[in-house]
Amino acid sequence: MSGDDDLRIDDYCLIDATRPPKADGPPYAECVLCREPTEYAESYKGITMCPRCEWQEAQRTACSG
Repeated sequence: MSGDDDLRIDDYCLIDATRPPKADGPPYAECVLCREPTEYAESYKGITMCPRCEWQEAQRTACSG
């Protein structure tokens, strides 16, 4: 029924990649790593990272398969 050809990259990675909604404008939340402004609303509760830190974190935690 289901062979190896049916597997996708999502089947291997167990990291939840959900992101907060982007802000329509200022004030922006600050990055939890470098304290630079992010593209997310300041009112968002949770971990927010700037695009640079998000990219670096994605590189660090990427699935190597």
